[in-house]
Amino acid sequence: MNRQGKRLRIDLGQRSFKIDSIPDEWYEKFIGGEGFAVKTLYDEIEAGMDAMSDKNLLVFALGSLTGTKAPASGRLCIGFKSPLSGALGMSNVGGFLGPMIKKAGYDLVIIEGKSESPVYLSVVNDTVAFLDATGLWGLDTEATEDRIREALGNDKVRMAEIGPAGENLVNFSAIMIDKHRAAGRGGAGAVMGSKGLKAIAFYGDTGYEDADPEMMSVFAKRAREELDAEDFVREELKPFGTPSFMDSINALGLLPTKNWQYTTFDAMDKIGHQAYHEQLEVKAWPCYGCPIACGRHTTIKEGKYKGESGGGPEYETLGAFGSKCFVDDLNSITMANYICNRMGMDTISAGQVIATAMEWYEKGLIDETTTGGVKLEFGNGDALVAMVAKIARREGYGDVLAEGSVKAARKLGGEAMKYTFTVKGVELASCGVRASKGEALSHVISPRGADHLRPYASVIDAFGYLEAELGIVEKVSPFEDRNKTWVKPFMELSMLTNLLGVCLFNSITLAVKGSTWTGLYNAATGEKLTLQNLLKGAERVINLERMFNFREGFDIKDDQLPVRLTTEPAPDGLGKGEVVDNGLILREFYESMGWETDTGIPTEAKLNELNLL
Repeated sequence: MNRQGKRLRIDLGQRSFKIDSIPDEWYEKFIGGEGFAVKTLYDEIEAGMDAMSDKNLLVFALGSLTGTKAPASGRLCIGFKSPLSGALGMSNVGGFLGPMIKKAGYDLVIIEGKSESPVYLSVVNDTVAFLDATGLWGLDTEATEDRIREALGNDKVRMAEIGPAGENLVNFSAIMIDKHRAAGRGGAGAVMGSKGLKAIAFYGDTGYEDADPEMMSVFAKRAREELDAEDFVREELKPFGTPSFMDSINALGLLPTKNWQYTTFDAMDKIGHQAYHEQLEVKAWPCYGCPIACGRHTTIKEGKYKGESGGGPEYETLGAFGSKCFVDDLNSITMANYICNRMGMDTISAGQVIATAMEWYEKGLIDETTTGGVKLEFGNGDALVAMVAKIARREGYGDVLAEGSVKAARKLGGEAMKYTFTVKGVELASCGVRASKGEALSHVISPRGADHLRPYASVIDAFGYLEAELGIVEKVSPFEDRNKTWVKPFMELSMLTNLLGVCLFNSITLAVKGSTWTGLYNAATGEKLTLQNLLKGAERVINLERMFNFREGFDIKDDQLPVRLTTEPAPDGLGKGEVVDNGLILREFYESMGWETDTGIPTEAKLNELNLL
């Protein structure tokens, strides 16, 4: 079966490693991927521990379908306790690293302890080498990968690395994969930097086989046919990548603009997907086994950044540095994105932090004296690029913003918190909520803080998709605060992709059906599960993550949207006049989940049902 069954544990402090077996029960209850990551964290991390402590873990977890013929099966989950939120940290990233870890023989890799001096790791099958990274410390992610490949003499290695932002413990720094793929949310890069770990390079040739190769081929073909049959995937996502979201989300009044003051941006002719593909030199950049190839590798063709190149910017970055910051200069947005990739920093949090600071500047809460001479005005592309670099290096006011919106606001005081946009301390992505109340719910209930993908609920209420397999058979209003029970099965399907190790974009518009994933899972593992069995596993993981956060002190008080979104009616767009009734959407959803309505914590009956007690 397509299970390596092995767990690699690396202790940086002792410079030792151990290989053992993953309990069979874990595969039965938690399936793989994010399930294995949160199970490890729940069992091994002490409640209340400082995220920068050497006792924090970095958990690299592979899905049941990672590296198979299933479409876009290159995903990898990285779990940790987040320095940005203090809650569960969980990043999901594509590229080619996940399948290589599986080829090295592992479904799970745990990094613990702290090195006294900078180190990088080389993992080749069942051997781990601890190598001096003193000469790599301070290098950007591109140079780091190049130097390590040269030092190891192997162009086929795949690696995870941090840049200067992770070394400087920026609270929203990222672990980068394949130079430009980011495990971005929650500050995994800072955890890696706190451990003195610059990079991990993997190479393996152990191989793995599906339990039923013929069945795997049948269902892999079906999955690709389902992707080709879905209009948005075929006509938008494939030809234009994630930048195609800009125009459609803007049209629906879901594009946060000028730090969430508005819900539409009038500059689609300058930063929309048509302008993007005209102004930049663009190449499709697929992850492992992906027939969609939504990623983009770009080069700036004109202006002062001419010749600069790298991965992206993707949709979220266009929103974070573009509409949120009111910047319509695509070259500045793209350059800020390149800097984030090279420095190793989450573009979503970076853009939102800067947008917040721009409103502080607009409201007179800070000025050029505060910012070290940077005119942090809305629309100032030069200021955007300058501040991104300062945050990564913790220079000047960048040192304050590197802590994240909430800590920066607390330091500033006064009305500063009013203009922050976070949930559980994590900055909101570029997905509006006042014209999609389902998306509002997704943002507040996510265990890792503000989250637009758990699930991307706008697909149902704003875009109008239905899915009979999930019991979603009637159109729902995007403006209604009630009737959100449909979010539960959609959330479970979204979680399932993270357990399987496949990209959510396979199912973000419900293209690949849950029954198809079930067939692929059974073909890979030899099991005979139903879709409901797999969704129950996803529900179990969702509840375990909820319990992890409860143990860290999180409950209903933390499932709250920023004040503007619940008190200030949207001034424009399809959701004009709308606010979110945070309390109402939570109460009804908690009931559908089997959670206590006054705390948001799973009931004892629910935990018993899921065999979590």
